[in-house]
Amino acid sequence: MNMNELIDEKLIKLKLESKTKDDVIDEMIELLEQNNVIRDKAQFKKEIYMRENLSTTGIGFGIAIPHAKSKTVNTSKIAIGISKEGIDYDSIDGEKVFMVFMIAVKEGENNLHLKALANLSGKLMHEDFRKKLLKAEEPSAIYKLVCGIGD
Repeated sequence: MNMNELIDEKLIKLKLESKTKDDVIDEMIELLEQNNVIRDKAQFKKEIYMRENLSTTGIGFGIAIPHAKSKTVNTSKIAIGISKEGIDYDSIDGEKVFMVFMIAVKEGENNLHLKALANLSGKLMHEDFRKKLLKAEEPSAIYKLVCGIGD
């Protein structure tokens, strides 16, 4: 799977303003709506929380990967947000989150979110990769890292 099909520089926010899980979910959903990825913020938020209620998507190592498959999604994409201060996210390790990857998948693309999760998780397990993401100063740098361009 090519990550460059799911990532768009317009969906990368280098300075998240949120300090809490609820606020960052709203901030990321707003980013998706502003870029015409989703049609109905309220519906998508409901579906994100349906997944969150099963178990937190704060997976540890400063990472959260909230995700939902929804008919309100126009085109499957991943929004990426970075927080230098960290966000209280109810992560499994109890630590703050510094990187948020919100996956919005169109209904009917059943395995796409699993492939995206597997691809992201494989990269994010490497500490040097996470450090490079946090040091990035331009959305293009994050885009290139996540898409594996120029490795």
